[in-house]
Amino acid sequence: MEDEKFIENKTENSNLADETSAGGQINQKKKVQDEKFDISAIDKTFTSYKRGQMFDGVVVIKREEGCIFNIGGKNDAFLPKEEVENYDQLKIGDRFKVIIISKDNESIVVSKSIADGIALATQNANRLKLGSKFSFVVTSADREGLYSKLGEYNIFIPIAEISPKTRDVFKTVGKQFEATVTEIDKNKKIIIASIKLLEEKIKETNETLFWNSIFINKIVRGKVKKIMPYGAFVDVGGVDCFIHISNMSYSKIGKPDEVIKEGQEYNFKVIELDRENKKVALSLKALQESPRLLAIKELHVGAIYKGQVVKILQFGAIIKLENGATGLLHIKNATEESNKQIYEIVKLDEQVEVEVLDKDEEQEKVSFKLVSAL
Repeated sequence: MEDEKFIENKTENSNLADETSAGGQINQKKKVQDEKFDISAIDKTFTSYKRGQMFDGVVVIKREEGCIFNIGGKNDAFLPKEEVENYDQLKIGDRFKVIIISKDNESIVVSKSIADGIALATQNANRLKLGSKFSFVVTSADREGLYSKLGEYNIFIPIAEISPKTRDVFKTVGKQFEATVTEIDKNKKIIIASIKLLEEKIKETNETLFWNSIFINKIVRGKVKKIMPYGAFVDVGGVDCFIHISNMSYSKIGKPDEVIKEGQEYNFKVIELDRENKKVALSLKALQESPRLLAIKELHVGAIYKGQVVKILQFGAIIKLENGATGLLHIKNATEESNKQIYEIVKLDEQVEVEVLDKDEEQEKVSFKLVSAL
């Protein structure tokens, strides 16, 4: 009897379990159906769309002004014709990425060209490694540093890694910079970089190239960085050089800015080098023809000119012509008498006529023969 009662109870329990199981399956199925057809859930999905979101989608309707593009959810988006290169070749069923550029309660407008640009920038960011150089435009800045985007990557330049030349970080917004990667997380799509480190590397490279190629008399191009009362500092290939006021012009000047201006570029000639102390002296004057040379160029060998004795030497006299050219009247060209001294033939400040025997424009030298004392 006990066995029969046990079997009866077991049967009842089994039937109850079956009913409970069947009811659970029905409830689970109902729950799935409710979720599947929950309009509020779909509306919630739609309202979560926002500007800047990127989606994969498909062209479902093509019109003259643009196409209807399904990005999932309750409503489709509109893709303007101008956003697709070769729109005529676009077909229903084509799939690609788009990004939301505007959204209101009734419609979503998307862009393919912007999405393509972001995808390309992301590809370029994915190729970056530690130490890689890249360009970016600052989108925002604060006391912590500079911020930007490179495709889907967030860029951060810590305040200690910006350029020492930057005085106001807020004025960097909208400007383009170059930096080198110091940290990168490709899973989280974050890049931390340094502008200062890159500038230091570039400066080091430029200095090496400069000192390997510089030599006396080389003509270089430089930008005037800072004018001082006695000269100016000039940036030549990233290296600071110096030009003294005395090497700026043959004419007498009172201040350097009478000849050069800060921020302007000029050609200079290297006149001194000190590799050990890394100093370079430049000259503008060395690239100009001296007044002395210009005067010498006017002279003709064999021609006779009037001049004045400006200096008496042991072996002759220095004669200055009316056009400013000066030259040597050697004692042998002043008289045929071998026992006479030059001061016996011409006197200081005396007016004379001389013939040009020879001239050397490169050395800026002229030799005269005395014709007569006036």
